Amino acid sequence: MLNIAKLHFYSNQFHLCGNICYMNDQNNKVRVVRVSDDEAGQRIDNFLKRQLKGVPKSLIYRILRKGEVRVNKKRIKPDYKLVSHDDVRIPPVRTTQQDKPIANANLNKVSHLNDCVLFEDDCLLILNKPSGFAVHGGSGLNFGVIEGLRALRPDARFLELIHRLDRDTSGVLMIAKKRSALRELHRQLREKIVHKHYLALVHGCWPRALKKVNAPLAKNALSSGERIVQVNEVDGKPSLTRFQLERKLGDMTLIQASPVTGRTHQIRVHCQNAGYSIAGDTKYSTHEQQSTAKAFGLGRLFLHAWKIEFIHPKSGETIKLMAPLDVSLQKVVDHLASEVDCY
Repeated sequence: MLNIAKLHFYSNQFHLCGNICYMNDQNNKVRVVRVSDDEAGQRIDNFLKRQLKGVPKSLIYRILRKGEVRVNKKRIKPDYKLVSHDDVRIPPVRTTQQDKPIANANLNKVSHLNDCVLFEDDCLLILNKPSGFAVHGGSGLNFGVIEGLRALRPDARFLELIHRLDRDTSGVLMIAKKRSALRELHRQLREKIVHKHYLALVHGCWPRALKKVNAPLAKNALSSGERIVQVNEVDGKPSLTRFQLERKLGDMTLIQASPVTGRTHQIRVHCQNAGYSIAGDTKYSTHEQQSTAKAFGLGRLFLHAWKIEFIHPKSGETIKLMAPLDVSLQKVVDHLASEVDCY
């Protein structure tokens, strides 16, 4: 059923066709967009995905195949790489726009992201991401950090994630405001120039001599459909995490984890594989450990992207940033420390 109130609210942007809302693109006019220096080098299909936000990929490839998209008045293939000052003809496209009302409806929820900024200039935006916030929509989520930022900053020409964090992990998250910055930071990530350090609270007394876990990881699907990562010597991808003991807190240990590779759930699975699951981890710790974590007031995964070091893509300066622990995690550390001091 259509929400009549919402339909009326967006009446200046939408018209009704059957049971679907369609949005007029640029009043049904053809657009010609000149490619900037920063946009050069990318494929035309990726360029169109950003120019036609919300348009399904299948429709983008359809208009490319039919020759409705032209570069310098010539037909091109989807893998054509744009050159600075290319003129791209973009036809009017009508498509369902469910994500725009959703983003607007949740502006109150994402507005506090403006208070999470650690660093910002004309190239980069770096946040201290809150726990429980996905970095992007998908898998049943209508929006995440990147969609929220685009809704909060409708005039921003370019906002793209440089890397990702798990939904339950808090801390340093880098977003590019220019394509050149995205390309350069991706290069630095590939070449291990970017150094990321996490804080994690684990069950048990982490041995000071345990400096690294080098165990290949593979994604698997359980019978329930849940995705899980496991150590797999045969099919796993090489995965390395370096560790450093920060502080022993009774039967728990605060450690620093520095992933050398960037696999899904890498730190969580490497800690579990070493025998020291991260506190509050509902996927990779036992029910008993989860009960213990709740008993001392932990209501989330204790994994925090704490520090990052990289070379600024424009200035060439070395940038070092630190994201402080949020109040809930700091309270847990203080509580455990006070119990240790009592003995």
